[in-house]
Amino acid sequence: MNASENIFQEKSSAIFVVEKIIFWLFRIATYIVLIFSAYILLTITFKGIGSVVKLSPPFIDVPFLTKSPETLHIFQFEGKPMQLGDTEYRHFAATHTVNDPNESTVAHSAGGIFPCIVGTVLLVVGSMVIALVLGVSSAIYLSEYGGSGRIVEALRLAILNLAGVPSIVFGLFGFAMFVIYFKWNVSLLAGWFTLAFMVMPVIITAAEESLRAVPQGFREGSLALGATKWQTIRSNVLPYAMPGILTSSILGIARVAGETAPIMFTAAFVKTDQLPWQGLEHVQDFFFRGVMALPYHIYVVSSKIPQNEYTERMQYGSAFVFLLVVASIALTSMILRTRLRKAYKW
Repeated sequence: MNASENIFQEKSSAIFVVEKIIFWLFRIATYIVLIFSAYILLTITFKGIGSVVKLSPPFIDVPFLTKSPETLHIFQFEGKPMQLGDTEYRHFAATHTVNDPNESTVAHSAGGIFPCIVGTVLLVVGSMVIALVLGVSSAIYLSEYGGSGRIVEALRLAILNLAGVPSIVFGLFGFAMFVIYFKWNVSLLAGWFTLAFMVMPVIITAAEESLRAVPQGFREGSLALGATKWQTIRSNVLPYAMPGILTSSILGIARVAGETAPIMFTAAFVKTDQLPWQGLEHVQDFFFRGVMALPYHIYVVSSKIPQNEYTERMQYGSAFVFLLVVASIALTSMILRTRLRKAYKW
């Protein structure tokens, strides 16, 4: 062997060539996915930000964020083109004579999306609370009490399988169970439980892994000092596992917020005249009312009405606000997770 030859130098052979080719294929595929994802995100941002942000004070399109969706009326009045939402059009027609044979209307292309924002926030927060309570409780049982018997292993396998079930199946399940069998009708409560059951497998699996990651010494030290098993879990295990559990909640928020099929069957209306807390005879009626939601609204304005230049503002504006709402809720979970990590270190 030549003394100047580097024995650690990569040898040129067919295997190394194939590995390099595979490496670059994976790398190029990753870049392609990132480029297309960035393109979609930037398109929504640039086309949607105009519906929310204005160049003049107060720099926010307040009506778009505070009004309900309305039908857009397009007509000529005294030789001038006019575009008015349904409410403004009715006031205008009450004091003026509108006589344009070419007048046209476009559904859901005027007004705003406030009921959709409210419904989306209520659906996400309510379903995540239910999913976290039930999911963490199940994870505590599987990790701390269940052991490793055949029944528990079968339960774990079933939970993993449920994580891969399409959302439309959960929507049909929620419709059959909560809407029809429990007679909750199309309501917030039916949507909450349907979305919670859909995301619960992910939360259970992540929460169980987080609980198992807590050192066994924490449990043994607490038990040695006379604490009960539940006191040990509550004080010495669960707080240290919360950052990992909140990580799973962030993934759950992303999935819950973006689902259309489950809420279409169980919770969402195309159009409703009242917000969930308006016109209630009893307080409990709040839970048994349907809502508008951004994912379903985007689906309707993008596929269920004729597409033209007037629908684009509502489509991209709704999508942009939807991204902001989901990002805000996820950011809140991330901040809470960071604080918990700093408070509970081992």
